[in-house]
Amino acid sequence: MYQLLATDGRAKRGEFHTPHGVIQTPVFMNVGTLAAIKGAVSTQDLKQIKCQVALCNTYHLHVRPGEKVIQQLGGLHSFMVWDRPILTDSGGFQVFSLTALRKIQEEGVYFSSHVDGRKIFMGPEESMQIQSRLASTIAMAFDECPPYPATREYMEDSVARTTRWLQRCIKELKRLNTQEETINPKQMLFGINQGGTYKDIRVEHAKVISEFDLDGYA
Repeated sequence: MYQLLATDGRAKRGEFHTPHGVIQTPVFMNVGTLAAIKGAVSTQDLKQIKCQVALCNTYHLHVRPGEKVIQQLGGLHSFMVWDRPILTDSGGFQVFSLTALRKIQEEGVYFSSHVDGRKIFMGPEESMQIQSRLASTIAMAFDECPPYPATREYMEDSVARTTRWLQRCIKELKRLNTQEETINPKQMLFGINQGGTYKDIRVEHAKVISEFDLDGYA
């Protein structure tokens, strides 16, 4: 739940309440792609500098060490020894960053692992399943982060597919949050606004995904 505390022009000050604590906004989110900060920075160090929330990456953790290993260890919070909020990226950015190693289809994305070349399939359901096993506080919906530049036709098709994928993410996470083996049955879901540099497409997509009444939007 987001609570607005103050405004100053277009700037906002608020609090975002999660199952793992309150996040004061605006906030800097430190990036721990593989559930750790490079440079031997411990979670105790992060607390000392008042870090509020950590970001980990679903695709990279799926590749190694694997979400099932982390699940067996009690989820990311236990794995990292971190009791504050964690957000997991859905793998959607890798659809952009690993362009040469992936193929997009309606059902999802086929990757060739950047580590060993093995074939990996990730669709909305798979992304939600991995994030559920990771037991992050906030799961991000699986999307395509489209390239730049991109034609208007490409962008419209991409955004429409991202919306369809969001609907599948919502359905799957609701199912996962009812499962007995789920570590965090209160896992939250954020939708992602796309549209590239086409302002009208981005504005329209924001309106569309806001109708889903999610926990948050990015």
